[in-house]
Amino acid sequence: MDKPFAITLDPGSSLANRTGSWRTTRPVYVDRLPPCNHACPAGENIQGWLYHAESGDYESAWRELVKNNPMPAVMGRVCYHPCESACNRGSLDESVSIHAVERFLGDEAARRGWKIEAGPSTGKRVLVVGAGPAGLSAAWHLRLAGHAVAIHEAGPLSGGMMRFGIPKYRLPREVLDAEVQRILALGVELKLNSKVDDVLATMKAGAFDACFLAVGAHLAKRAYIPAGDASKILDAVSVLRGMEGAEKPLLGRRVVVYGGGNTAIDVARTAKRLGAEESIIVYRRTREKMPAHDFEVEEALAEGVMMKWLSTIKEAGEASFTVEKMALDENGFPQPTGEFETIEADSLVLALGQDVDLSLLDNVPDLVVENGSVRVDAGMMSGYPGIFAGGDMVPAERTVTVAIGHGKKAARNIDAWLRGETYASPPKHEVATFDKLNTWYYADAPKTVQPVLDIIRRQGTFEEVLGGLDEGNALFEARRCLSCGNCFECDNCYGVCPDNAVIKLGPGKRFRFNYDYCKGCGICVAECPCGAIRTEPETI
Repeated sequence: MDKPFAITLDPGSSLANRTGSWRTTRPVYVDRLPPCNHACPAGENIQGWLYHAESGDYESAWRELVKNNPMPAVMGRVCYHPCESACNRGSLDESVSIHAVERFLGDEAARRGWKIEAGPSTGKRVLVVGAGPAGLSAAWHLRLAGHAVAIHEAGPLSGGMMRFGIPKYRLPREVLDAEVQRILALGVELKLNSKVDDVLATMKAGAFDACFLAVGAHLAKRAYIPAGDASKILDAVSVLRGMEGAEKPLLGRRVVVYGGGNTAIDVARTAKRLGAEESIIVYRRTREKMPAHDFEVEEALAEGVMMKWLSTIKEAGEASFTVEKMALDENGFPQPTGEFETIEADSLVLALGQDVDLSLLDNVPDLVVENGSVRVDAGMMSGYPGIFAGGDMVPAERTVTVAIGHGKKAARNIDAWLRGETYASPPKHEVATFDKLNTWYYADAPKTVQPVLDIIRRQGTFEEVLGGLDEGNALFEARRCLSCGNCFECDNCYGVCPDNAVIKLGPGKRFRFNYDYCKGCGICVAECPCGAIRTEPETI
């Protein structure tokens, strides 16, 4: 008897076992943008360096990290880690402690002496005004591109507001100095006590081809408060700057701090460490409206800092301050009540914000200043060709992370401008949202808790409050990463495919689909842990 036609076909030469023509959709491998990367103001490839860290290759992790951020030991301490607020793992249990792993990598780099080489010389010279986070970041990236860089800094030390605005208990100075030294080791020239009064004249005298303005906001904002003894009224910037000198500020036994931002918190906590028995923050709105980060407020309260919400200072006497109570109106805005109280205190510190000294730009034509900031285009260039600006000088959130991101962005645009080109940022993939993940594949892994200095020592010393991870728990924490949106070669798709349509390409090369055999069932999409596969309509 003749065999049925279908099984007489040679499977190797016919379409008998090829089911691709049955599909209405086909799976494709994709790279989605991890939400941590998306949220980072410095544009770090967080998932990229975590991938190396979770394999224990810390040097490769650090090298991937510093492609975007030259100061990981600093950022791991002072950044408010919006990446962790965006982390998908936070919807599963707790977010990955990205800042703690970043800090560990930065500290390891200093301990082991890891270095980067500057790029081949281009013959171009760039002036950077200001040795704060934006200026240092720009200098790093410009040297990697091969340009000569000279930083002119008005102050006696580098670091800008990282040194003069962030207390030592949050950022030890030896950590900051080590990161700055690595940047200078690339061949960056640093001129301290070198204030630029006329940027065009300085550029001409130094034969600079371009300039990046990165002057920090060091001018304290003032408030009119009738005072019997004005010497008792200080500004927060002067207090924190004074902490870097040999003689510390004399604030007295009872200190009042007026303001609600992170700087106010820093000054109040500094006052306690200087011996103040009472350190009181007076803020005109409620805690919910306070711009200071909540964990900073909690740490301050734990150290004994007192808070007076819905209060405003009306008058300063010889040894006391008059405070008016406020009340919220129907729209939630504070309004004066006419009720007053007296607070006895030895000093009042104003923490009401800072401005930038823009006098160096007075003679620059076509450069526009609006509301105390320099107007720049999408490439961070001002109205004057070749002069770029970033950090506190442009409208943006004033944080170290934002400033470091500005320095990188400006450097890449300066590099392109010097080459007669226009820098184009690579297109971004769609964000890998939590609903794209298949989280039951991931093991439970509690977040690593960083050690914290005990309260008694915190109140009496400037020792660092938050401790770091060691090699063992840094590795564990890195491995908590879900690799959102990007294949990590778990082999799930390979194992679940009923048609053997997934082909391994070798370690580090991922997979591909054999569409002759794939029937578009979508099992691979449903079972991919990290959301690195999607289906598309079949077009043929």
